Amino acid sequence: MFERRSYQKELLDGDDIPFDDIRQNMKELERVNKLLGGHAITLKGIEYFLKYTDGLKRPIVIAELGCGGGDNLFAIHKFLRERGVAHKLIGIDIKEECLSYAISRYPDIDVEWLYCDYVDAQWPDNIKPDIVFSSLFCHHFTDEELIGQLRWIMKNAMLGFFINDLHRHAVAYYSIKWLTRIFSKSYLVKNDAPISVTRGFIKEDWKFLLQRAGIIRFKISAEWAFRYLVCVKYDQGT
Repeated sequence: MFERRSYQKELLDGDDIPFDDIRQNMKELERVNKLLGGHAITLKGIEYFLKYTDGLKRPIVIAELGCGGGDNLFAIHKFLRERGVAHKLIGIDIKEECLSYAISRYPDIDVEWLYCDYVDAQWPDNIKPDIVFSSLFCHHFTDEELIGQLRWIMKNAMLGFFINDLHRHAVAYYSIKWLTRIFSKSYLVKNDAPISVTRGFIKEDWKFLLQRAGIIRFKISAEWAFRYLVCVKYDQGT
């Protein structure tokens, strides 16, 4: 069951989910990100790249693929503001309802919200982002789709990118299955959380995907609560 990635579809990947159900799903995922350290892993990815931006003469531009309800971007905004780092944020999502929720949830942060498939993104002012990242996004795709996604990111991120996603593991599967059954009020979370673990990754998966995408230098670290942080830094100018 855990030797290879599952391609079983999650309910959230469907096009006919009522928005009230999506909203409850996003609320619970934000809570999980806070409690299980998902935001902390994302901020660790940001911190990894900050040391390479000392000479930048303009605000650092950061884009998230599959930004959902915007909680990752809000966490990044707080993190960078507290450190006095000038920044511009871009959130991309294919679901208009998710962006509407994000805008209503975080009206006071300066984010350029792009309603589109990431491959159709038109960068504001024709400035490519310095950093592209995703969190709990990659496991929604097949290996072949991910190889294409990694190649696209390589062409669009000027400094590098990082990925925060799930470690496919039996303990993670059964733990989240029982936890969501007890505490969740969302049928989407109850159904999709264990499936998402089976669609997650082991370290060898990431090595294979990155190398197939033509990426030779990368850093993969195992993180708390069965996550991986994948960081790829390269030089394309600033």
